Amino acid sequence: MAESSKRTYVLASRASKLAQIQTNAVRDALEAAFPDKTFATSFMTTEGDKNQSQALYLLGGKALWTKELEVALKDNLVDIIVHCAKDMPTGLPDGCELGAILEREDPADSLVVKEGLPYKRLEDLPDGSVIGTSSVRRVAQLRKSFPKLAFMDVRGNLVTRLAKLDAKDGPYAALILAKAGMVRSGLGDRITLDFKPPTLYYAVGQGSLAVEIRTGDDEMRALCGGLLHQESQWKVLAERAMLRKLEGGCSVPVGTYTELSDIVRGEDGKIAHASLKMSGTITSIDGTQHVEEKVLAKISNTSEAERVGAQLAERLITSGGGPILLAITEDRARRTGETKTVAEGQKIEATMEGQTA
Repeated sequence: MAESSKRTYVLASRASKLAQIQTNAVRDALEAAFPDKTFATSFMTTEGDKNQSQALYLLGGKALWTKELEVALKDNLVDIIVHCAKDMPTGLPDGCELGAILEREDPADSLVVKEGLPYKRLEDLPDGSVIGTSSVRRVAQLRKSFPKLAFMDVRGNLVTRLAKLDAKDGPYAALILAKAGMVRSGLGDRITLDFKPPTLYYAVGQGSLAVEIRTGDDEMRALCGGLLHQESQWKVLAERAMLRKLEGGCSVPVGTYTELSDIVRGEDGKIAHASLKMSGTITSIDGTQHVEEKVLAKISNTSEAERVGAQLAERLITSGGGPILLAITEDRARRTGETKTVAEGQKIEATMEGQTA
């Protein structure tokens, strides 16, 4: 390893346009905070990016979007990985640790209506209208309130998804997308409506960027201190603790809404204590079963925030969420274990659309 003053710190992420925008933003923040340091970027395609044909429900856990990056990190090829926190596994591999959580963007999910259509809300759409989303969380929750709409998987980067939406012969009347990604990509003007609970609870970590570093890299750990946003950190760590307890992957219909209020800061400007209010939901894929719980607690550090998240998970499990998660896990294992993955993907889409297989 070169001397600290000569070291170039390499930031890595997925190669998608949005991931590059986010990584460049983190690099810029580091350069502004540490003008005497040198930073570079590296982008790579992950297994999750390569598989654009299979429904996310069948692909498995979040490691599909992080494994290659973490191998490069542990091999000292890169120094920091920039993630969307919602795509980051709740359990990191040995040799890796969470370096910082940056200030959170609006975590809401947004409705984006096809260009030329007059609709402003899902309630306005004709029965049978097709809504595109790759998230079973969104489908499961929205089917409760909008059983007469159809939901269809849509994959690709934001530009690709919007092109599929706006295609004259395309099936989609609207898409559901994360607001933060749209805004970061300069596409915020396409947003028709932001969803709020109880209509739609957002994904754990949504709207947040998280950075992952090597365990024991004290230099990188110190630099991450210049990125950390404490309020966002407490909320996202609580959410991740909830999801970790539920053992939910990126395609499990677990939703959340988290608020931090009554914030009291110490003389150093850091949060001394605050009130953490969390809501959590588990919904069956077809939207027929739904469990929702809330918790409110005073906290004074990240460990207490994580305990609140774990407590919320326990409430969700004991109030009926456990059987829903078990059924989802068994169903996905059965479908991914079969050889006709295309046919199975069609079965999943049929379920999402409310058809009878």
